[in-house]
Amino acid sequence: MEKEIILEPKAQPSAESNVPPSQKERYFLEGPHSRWEEFKFLIQVMLEFLKGFRAFHFIGPCVTVFGSARIPNEHQYYEIARGLGRRLSEIGFTIMTGGGPGIMEAANRGARDAGGKSVGCNIMLPFEQDPNPFMDKWVIFKYFFVRKVLLMKYSYAYVVMPGGAGTMDELFEALTLIQTKKISNFPVVIIGVEYWKNLTELMDDFVKQKTISAEDLKLFMVTDSVEEAVSHIEKNTIEKYKLIRKVYKPSTIFGESS
Repeated sequence: MEKEIILEPKAQPSAESNVPPSQKERYFLEGPHSRWEEFKFLIQVMLEFLKGFRAFHFIGPCVTVFGSARIPNEHQYYEIARGLGRRLSEIGFTIMTGGGPGIMEAANRGARDAGGKSVGCNIMLPFEQDPNPFMDKWVIFKYFFVRKVLLMKYSYAYVVMPGGAGTMDELFEALTLIQTKKISNFPVVIIGVEYWKNLTELMDDFVKQKTISAEDLKLFMVTDSVEEAVSHIEKNTIEKYKLIRKVYKPSTIFGESS
C-alpha cells in the first residue's frame, strides 16, 4: 500500500506581534495566516497607497528614472543621469526616482540643478537605500509592489539607466504593462548601448523564438545620447498627449499641502 502524503501549511506564529518588523513581509509570503492577520495586512497596504497618493497628487507629470544605487558619483553614468534629470526638468517634467543613492541621486540632483521638481519613492531596506538629499519630497514604503505602482502611476515616460536585478524588474514591469495595454504606450528609453548589449540581443532571440513579437521591440529605444532620449520623450509625451502641467489645489479638508 502506498503511503499517503499530506502537505500541511508552514508553521506560523500565534500572533503577528511575534514577528519582528524586518520579517513581516517574508511572513506574509509564507502562505495563509489567520483571517485577522491577513485583513490587517490589507489595511497596511491600503494605508501605504494612501500615503503615496497624498504625497504625489500635486507633483505634475513625471518621468521616472530607474538605475543602480551602486553607481558612484564620479562615474560617467552618474553624470549622464544628472544631465538627463536637468534636461527633462527644463522641458517641464518632475523627476521621479526610487529615492536612493547612485543613479537615482544623480537624476534627482539634475532636476535640482535646473530648479525643477524632484521626488522619490524610497523603500525600507537594510542597505543601499537611504534617501538622497536632492529631493523636494519623498515617501518611504515598506512594500516593493506598492512602490512600483507609484513609480509607474505618475509618469509619462520611463528611463532605464544601468542597474542590476531591481532595475531589470522595473524595466520589464514597464514593458509588460505597455505590451498588455494596462497603461498607454509611453516611451521607455534605455540608456547605455554597450551596458545593455546582452539584454537587447536576448530580446532579439525572444523574437526569433516567437515568445514576443517583432512589434514589441518598438516599445523601447536604446541610446547613449541624453539629447536623443529627451527628444524622443518630448515627441512621444508632450506633443503626443498635449501635456500641460495641471494645477490641483490642495484641500484643507483633507489636510493636504502642495
